[in-house]
Parts: sequence; C-alpha cells; structure tokens
Amino acid sequence: MKNIIYLFIIIAIGGCNSNTNQQPKATNAALASMLDEYYNERMHLLPLEATANGDTRFNNLLPADFTNSYRAKLKDFFTRYKTAINKFDPATLNDNDKKSYQIFIYEMDMGLAGLEVNFLGSPDKNNNAYMPFDQFSGVPLFFGQMGSGSGNQPFKTVADYDNWLERATAFSAWSDSAIVYFKKGMAIDYVLPKVVVVKMIPQMFNLVTTDVTKSLFYGPIKLMPASFSKAEKERLIAAYVDMIKNEIVPAYKKLGNFLQAEYLPKTRTTTGINALPNGDKLYSYLVKFWTTTDKTPEEIYQTGLTEVKRIRAAMEEIKTQIKFKGSLDSFFNFMKNDKQFMPFKTAEEVLEAHRNIQTKIEPNLKKMFTLTPKTRFEIRQTEAFRAASASAEYYAGLPDGSRPGIFYIPIVDATKFNITAGMESLFLHEAIPGHHYQTSIQTENTSLPSFRRFILYGAYGEGYALYCESLGKELGLYTDPYQYVGALGKEMHRAIRLVVDVAMHTGKMTREQAITYSMENEAISEEGAVAEIERYMVYPGQALSYKTGALKIWELRNKYSTLLGDKFNLAAFHDEFLKNGGMPLQILENSIDEWANKQR
Repeated sequence: MKNIIYLFIIIAIGGCNSNTNQQPKATNAALASMLDEYYNERMHLLPLEATANGDTRFNNLLPADFTNSYRAKLKDFFTRYKTAINKFDPATLNDNDKKSYQIFIYEMDMGLAGLEVNFLGSPDKNNNAYMPFDQFSGVPLFFGQMGSGSGNQPFKTVADYDNWLERATAFSAWSDSAIVYFKKGMAIDYVLPKVVVVKMIPQMFNLVTTDVTKSLFYGPIKLMPASFSKAEKERLIAAYVDMIKNEIVPAYKKLGNFLQAEYLPKTRTTTGINALPNGDKLYSYLVKFWTTTDKTPEEIYQTGLTEVKRIRAAMEEIKTQIKFKGSLDSFFNFMKNDKQFMPFKTAEEVLEAHRNIQTKIEPNLKKMFTLTPKTRFEIRQTEAFRAASASAEYYAGLPDGSRPGIFYIPIVDATKFNITAGMESLFLHEAIPGHHYQTSIQTENTSLPSFRRFILYGAYGEGYALYCESLGKELGLYTDPYQYVGALGKEMHRAIRLVVDVAMHTGKMTREQAITYSMENEAISEEGAVAEIERYMVYPGQALSYKTGALKIWELRNKYSTLLGDKFNLAAFHDEFLKNGGMPLQILENSIDEWANKQR
C-alpha cells in the first residue's frame, strides 16, 4: 500500500451484494458463540483495533499494549482460546465453520509465537516491546489524525467527544510507559537505528504548540455539531483546551526531549534487525507473519531477484517499441520531468481524471466480477495537513453505511501531478477492484463470524490489490504505453522490496546499498528511496506481503484455468477469492482447491 501513518490504516471496513449467493451462517451454535466471545474480548483488549472496525464500545480506552503486564494478558487470552477451539472436531463442521476453525487456530498460534519474540503484530502496526513506535507507525503518529476529527475516531455525539477526552487524557500515561520500555531496550542494546530516530524527534515537536486553537487536536472543537447545547459546547471547549494544554502537548514535548537527549545517543548504526538480540529469530517470525507462508528469507530474496530481472526486461521492451533513444534511467527521467505528463491545473481536474478511470473500466469490470460491494465509494483529496507526507491510500467504509470507502489522493501541487506515476494501476490497487472490493465484500458478509469479517492479512489483502494492478489491460487500461510503464514501475517497486527487505534484515545489504539498489532499478528519487528503505528498516517483513500474495493468486488462477479448461470462469474465481474474506495463503489455496473440485 503506501507510506502510511496508520496502516493500516488506513484500510478500514466494507461489503457484498445482497443478491449474491453466500455460504450459510454458521450451523455450529457453540462454535459461533465462542467466536463471538473471542471477538468481543479482543476488542476490549485492543480498543484501537475496535475503533478501526467501527466498534465504538471502547473508544475511550488507550492501553499500553506493549508492556509486560499487558502482554501477559494477551498470552492468557490466546492460550485460553486455543484451548477452547481445540474442543471442536473440524470433521463435524460445515465448510464455513471449518474455515473459521482453521483460521482461528492459525491466529492463536501466531499470536502466541509473536509474544515469544516480544512482538504484538496486526496488519496496521509492528509493535515491539522495546520499540513502542517509530518514524513510520505507532500511537504518537496516528493519534494526531484520530484527534483531528478526520480519522476513524467519531465525533458526532457528546458521548463521542467525551470518549476522546478520556482516550486522549490517557496518552500521557501511554507515552510515559513508552519511555520506560525504550529505556529497557537501551539497557540490552535493543534500540532503533539512528537514522530513523532523527526523523522521529521533529515529528514529536511538530505537535507541540503554545496556541491551543492551532493544535491538530483542536479540530473536533471546530467541527462540533450545531445540535449540541450551549452548556455542552462550553463544557467541551474548556475540557479540550485543558486536555491539549496540560496532557497532549506536555506528552509530545516529553517524548521529543527524551528521544533527543537520552535515546538518540544510544541508537545503533546497523541496518537490519538481525543486529538485535534474537534478531534472526524475530525476522523469521515476521516473514511468516506477513507472508502467511513457510517460505524462507532466502527463497523470497531469490524470487525478488528473478522478478526484478523480468520486469526490467519488460520495461526495456516498451522503451524500444516507442523508439525512445537512451538508457532506461533517462527514460524514467523523461517520464518524471516532461511537461506533457503533467496536464492538470487544479486539484479537481486530478480527481476527475481518477473518476474517469472508474468509468473506463466499468464495462469490463462487470465481466470479471459479479460479486460487488454495497458500500459507497468516494474519491477525495487528502487533507492539506498531511498531504505532503502521505501516499494515495484507501480508508474502507463501514458495513452499516455510516462511513463510505474513500480513496484519498494527495495533491500538493496539481500542476506537478504526473500521470505516468502509475495513476491507473494505483486506482486498481487502492480503489476498484482492489481494496474497496476486497475489504467491503469481506466486512458486509454476515455469514462470516465477526473476527473473520474484520481480519486482515497482508499477503491476502495487499497481494490481491497488487494482483488487481495486473488486470489493467483486461479492464481496458494501459492502452497508453507510458501508463503501462508506470504500472510496471509499481510492480518493480514491490519486487525490489523482496530483495532489499530480506537483504537488510539478514546482513546482505546496508541501508545505503539498499537505497542504491532501489534507485538503479526503478524511477524513484533519492528522497523517495530513503523514505521507503527506512520504512522497511522499522517494519521488517511487511513489504514482502504484496508480491508474495500477488504471485500466489496468479499461480492459483493459472493452475485452475488449466485444470478446469472451458469450465473455468474468471468472475467465479474472483468471487470465490473474495467472498470468504482474508485468510492465510495456504488455507486460501485449500479453499479454492475445494471450489475447483466442485466446478469439475
């Protein structure tokens, strides 16, 4: 997906068409009850996840889930539910329940294994006991978006405003705990790289302001509904001013001062997590966590090298076809800088160009997908306060229709918006039929237990979105060779990730070598390459999910196309992939194997 502050983030929640046949609801009442109990308890333990899911019950909570005491709660939680699921015999379950059983077992095993390496992971964060946040993800970064009123924290009722007051007030205690655990890491040389901590310090100080009304966290006051009584407005304004002045600002200032004065001198100059205590073990876990496979880092690295070579050859072929004279690098520079590729004058023109992509793919889309979401879809410009550092991204809607799926496009200067930077492929990935279809269909499917409706697997979700990019020609796009090169550039970016992520975290490459490798093989600026490489440094393994998942989907599509021959229907294949929601790749393959056997 993108350089995202809250990753997830960034992908929220959506649905499936009511006139489409779906699997029946779970027939094993005891299993359904247990899975509901699990989901409810999980939401209480991980309330930020609940908020992202549209579950408002715990919007007032902000636990420091990286602490030893909280991890003990999580270990007990996963252990109890692993015992509970093992009481069921999968042979007695229907297809839907059996999938739930298999996914649940996988979840419990991975949760427990993660805690063994001081890791609590979910598809929107890497949370390490001794590194509570970094320059790319973590509470201090996405807290500003939530508290501004533009994130997933709702500000519609007085209760919503009071919930945020309680959650925001807890940030001070959260940040104190973060400092304690950073110090625990310092004591055993378990620290972040210096180059990323340098970026974290201004991020903290940027949220320190002496004028409360100019604070990001004052946003909800400016958005306060007119329906609130005068007394409630006055109470909330006073409370928010006090919260910002005496809780939020001092906490960010304290974090910034700590990082600058105490933590920075203790940071490391090494690149990968293999340099940390038990780093190799942690990386092996993260590779499995993000790819949902048993592939070794070396296997993934070799796949990356092969893919980079293949995609580079395809780019060279197009360069030759359009008779461009010069190297591939000069071709990239031409595409990045020539004014013909920057035709827009206003942000609205950029948005309209993306709406036209949706119109253009519609006829072929109907042939390739019959299962479509009910959730509304919108294209919006990214808010000004975060546009400069944001990537295009999808925020999913909610199944109840209260929040549309939104494709955000950052437009800092419309006159410099380049159409060859993968505009068409980006729409297919982030919007339709990518994340909007995948998350919406999954979350609207009430035949799935709640934990499956809202579960996210990088290899499944990001793999599918990258696969959707490769459908461009079938959907009537990429008729312009420059747009196709842009799409290949996006694919190259994901192939490079397989190489540099593994190389950095196993000692094959330094940060500087990884930056050079990226710039040699894709049309990326040095600034862009640095940001990407430093993202992978603090987010080990996540970048492997995209290409690993996409390659698996193409493997399955080709396999079943050959196996079924005339009986293979691409729309039916896509529907089968989407209707059961996210799952580990091996479980996915077993599921589609069963589907293919039924087709025969």
